[in-house]
Amino acid sequence: AAQYRHIKRPLISKGIGRGRERVPRGNSIMVTSALPGEGKTFTTVNLALSMALEQELRVLLVDADVARPRLSHELGIDRDPGLLDALRDDAIDVESLVIGTDIPTLTLLSAGGRSDTATELLAGPRLAEIVQRLCESDRNRIVLFDSPPILPTTEARVLAQAVGQVVLAVR
Repeated sequence: AAQYRHIKRPLISKGIGRGRERVPRGNSIMVTSALPGEGKTFTTVNLALSMALEQELRVLLVDADVARPRLSHELGIDRDPGLLDALRDDAIDVESLVIGTDIPTLTLLSAGGRSDTATELLAGPRLAEIVQRLCESDRNRIVLFDSPPILPTTEARVLAQAVGQVVLAVR
């Protein structure tokens, strides 16, 4: 818990402007790693739980590992509509897909239905709109994206362009 407190403090400061100047889109944070198995999902979940303890802060945990949505599977939301569904259909309000949890300050967004064109969907202009919508709807909300690893996939590089901060989990 103490380690995640050290990690979260500068992210929150830059994300919502606590004690520092706010970074553009800083309340959107992607957590990734170079390769699979380096602890990015573990880090994302624990960082989200630690941030959810903050006063006046809300956390949205997004499963953006659309090729291997392990987070959605582990949390039992892998059958729920999510990020990919919102990317595919402009008529879907992404906020309507956000799921509440037992922790009042923590919400979830699943990866959504699988797609063979996930990279293309992430690379499209709709991703920037969705990230902006999620970040601007609540200025005291941190949006954490559990991302695919950077080296073996292209999705993480595309997602990194839409967020304000990137955390790299290293084994």
